[in-house]
Parts: sequence; structure tokens; C-alpha cells
Amino acid sequence: MVMARYHRFFSLFFPKRWLPFILASLLALGFSLGLAQLSQAQSWLDLLFQGVQVLQLSNLSSGQEVRLGQQINQQLLQQGQVRLARNQPLNRYIDQIGQRLARTSARPDLPYTFQVVNDRNINAFATMGGFVYVNSGLVAAAENEAELASVMAHEIAHISARHAVNRLRDVALSQGLMTAAGLQESTLVRLGVELAFNLPMSREAELEADSLGLRNLIQAGYAPLGMITFMQKLQRRGSAAPEFLSTHPLTNNRILALQRAITPQQARRGEGLDPAAYQAQLQQFR
Repeated sequence: MVMARYHRFFSLFFPKRWLPFILASLLALGFSLGLAQLSQAQSWLDLLFQGVQVLQLSNLSSGQEVRLGQQINQQLLQQGQVRLARNQPLNRYIDQIGQRLARTSARPDLPYTFQVVNDRNINAFATMGGFVYVNSGLVAAAENEAELASVMAHEIAHISARHAVNRLRDVALSQGLMTAAGLQESTLVRLGVELAFNLPMSREAELEADSLGLRNLIQAGYAPLGMITFMQKLQRRGSAAPEFLSTHPLTNNRILALQRAITPQQARRGEGLDPAAYQAQLQQFR
């Protein structure tokens, strides 16, 4: 029966007392269209089902997002796509910076996890649910702690703005994975793993992450100049652009937007600009 497959689905979103009326109305719709057009009625229902799935995926609770992030993280580690550094002092240092930023982020309620990846490439990325990954190569490339913190603030901003969740929704929709059969959690995890590396963020998402990240950096007590100088450093690399730019396309407009967001007097106001102190800190991890 056409209606039976939708009974459980609609019961998730509507009060039980409404179900007889809703299902009866949908059944009447099918009969009114006639048997010859019954398949069209079913297609309409499938589209409705898909639309509600899109809405449901767009409105994941924080708990659901964290659980998906945990599974994505587990897959990244099990598949060997991420090899974590075993340098515990370095891990503690990155976590200390990350938790400082997390407390002043737009979503301080998430249980953030900051991990150092044993990779010399200059890269960092984030997955949903508060998981941030920082390559050891990025730690070495930063001139000071403010530059390092600026990249981490940018990644936290992607999480705060739910960019990974939105990309997951868009890709699932474009690939036709949202059907009346349902979108399995395993499919969400697989897509999340793929998106962590392969698809660059949109220009709008990057600009939003820059803006939110800069605000977070300042609120956490770091000098905002660090975000600008690190981006300028990446831009100067030109053809030898680091891995970070494959998923975080850098444009001159992003740097100009950051420069317009702060005054020269504000740029150095805060902590983390001392390169000697930063190098002395890193020496402890070698």
C-alpha cells in the first residue's frame, strides 16, 4: 500500500491525532488523480519526503552532529587518512589553544576535540561536531602563536556556522541520496569522510569563517594581525601553495576584507605575536 510506507515517517513530524487526517487526505489525492496517475502521486509524496529529510538534516541537534562527527573521526583514523602525532606535549599545547578559542566561539557548548596530524604539509581542517585537525607542518610554518590560533579559529568558525552539515546536505541532495528509502547514517558518515578532504568550501563559507574566526580570535585575547599575516604568507607562496589552499581557496578579497575589519591600532592589540616566545615553546616539543 502506498500510504503504509509513509505512516511511520509522518508520525515523526506530526502529532498522532493528525495522522488519520493526513494519510486519508494523501490517499484521497491518489484516488482523485486516478490509477493512471497514481505513480505521479507517489512521486509527489517522494518529493515531499525528500524535502522533509533535507529540513531534518539541516536541523540536526548538537548531539546528533557530535555523534556523526565522532563516527567520521573514527573512520578517518581507521582508514589511515589521518595519522595522529604521538607528541603528547604538542597535543596538549594545541588543545590548550583550541579550548581557549572554543570558550569564546559562537558554539561554546560543543565538546571540541583538537588533534595534531603527523603531516608536514601546511594544512588544517574540521569536521562537524567540534573535531579540528591541525597538521604538524602548519604548526612549524606559523611564525607566532597568533598565526596558529588564527587558523584554528577559522576552523572552529566552520563548525560554528555548520558549514560541514550544509555541504553534507547539498551533496546528498545533488547525488540523489535522499529518497523515500531514507538516508542511512552510514551514508552520512561516508560523505563526511569524503568532504573532509576533497571538496573546497564555497567563497561565501570561507568569508563567513574568516569573519567569525577573526571575531573569535579577538575575543580569546589574541592579536588579530596574526590572521592577516598568515594569509599573506600563504598568498606569497604562489605556485607552491600549501595543501590548506586546496580546500580553503584563498583570494585577495579575503585578505582585504580582514584588513578592513580591524584598524591599525587594533591589529597588534592582544597576545601571541612574539616569534621568539613561540619558537621557545616549540623547542620543548622536539
